[in-house]
Amino acid sequence: MAISSVLLVCSLLFVFCPAFAVDSKNNPADKLVAVINANRTAGKFTVLFDNPGLGCIALQYIKGYEGQCSEVGDMKKPPDSDFSDKFAPNCGVLAQTITPITGRFLGCQSKYVSPDEAFSTFIIQNSESLKILHDKNHTEVGAAVSGTDGGSPYFWCVLFSNGKRNSSFAFENGQAKSVHPGCFSGNNDDCSASTRLAIWPMLAVGFTFIPQNSLIFLYLSLKSSYLFIYFYMI
Repeated sequence: MAISSVLLVCSLLFVFCPAFAVDSKNNPADKLVAVINANRTAGKFTVLFDNPGLGCIALQYIKGYEGQCSEVGDMKKPPDSDFSDKFAPNCGVLAQTITPITGRFLGCQSKYVSPDEAFSTFIIQNSESLKILHDKNHTEVGAAVSGTDGGSPYFWCVLFSNGKRNSSFAFENGQAKSVHPGCFSGNNDDCSASTRLAIWPMLAVGFTFIPQNSLIFLYLSLKSSYLFIYFYMI
């Protein structure tokens, strides 16, 4: 029984191990921006600058919903004053560098999907969405992805602005404050992705099946894909 329980946990870790390998090269928010720019260029519109400050603001925008997925479709949104009063300070963005938001997308799903699927299924829903996507007033974009309490629902947010590259949504010290959990585009940092966070409920289920006379020491490195497991059978 003890061995089979250990194998169960190992199986869970093996299945979900790729979620721990999410880093700046695998940032779903960056991938979403890439999909957006690919769609714009296909329609002969300009490529938008991926602004990390705006991406961080997008993550704060998500946090403004406090995990309430039902509010997304009810035309509810954080007040505009939150951009300078809350979002910018939380990101370390200089308030005087905030430029007007020229468009926004916000989606929420009960399960995590790929950036491509998020774009095609619930971000771009109709002709009005395409109008926002292809707006010629946009010059830069920021995207963010985040789960809630380490799991669903999963929020996706895209903000557009007409600011100038390297001068709008600028960080106080040249880099964003630590704003995990969640991912935002353009930050060139390890990503505390919603996919990674989703493993914890599964681990909890796995460990409930381990008998008390079995001890497992588990070390997970959230900043790399390395995972070490030591077993001591008593």
